[in-house]
Amino acid sequence: MMVEKTMLWLLALIGVGLFVFSMRKPPIKEWLLFFLLTSYFSSIIGVIVVEEGMLTYPVNLFNRHFDSSLTYEYVLFPVLGVYYYQSTFRSGWIGYVLKAVIYSGIITITEFFLEKYTDLIHYESWTWYYTFLSTLLLLLIIRIIVNFIPGRDQ
Repeated sequence: MMVEKTMLWLLALIGVGLFVFSMRKPPIKEWLLFFLLTSYFSSIIGVIVVEEGMLTYPVNLFNRHFDSSLTYEYVLFPVLGVYYYQSTFRSGWIGYVLKAVIYSGIITITEFFLEKYTDLIHYESWTWYYTFLSTLLLLLIIRIIVNFIPGRDQ
């Protein structure tokens, strides 16, 4: 259990570092908007999935207060979302979809191995396929939402 807590702290620190690094060039407002929207939607979905008992987080940094993974929902996934948005900033629809597949694949493979070899996450009725599909759709939906915001720099 101590190894998992150390891994979570390390992942959180890496996520914060990547967040700071991602905000070093304009348009920072758009990067931040994508980060906040991703955090918002992933936290809602995460709470629903955990409350429905589809997956659990046996080891968490804030076990007493939260059943979902704050590290994933508020740091890691949103930061990955910012990098997805930055990599698709000047792309067309095909680029949006292909890169969303790649980023969702990275998340899914990582989560699969964490579920299999650590106590950070445990699938109940959840599967890797649900992770892939939900992250893919979430990245695409948020990308579309941000695309329609007036006054963008693109």
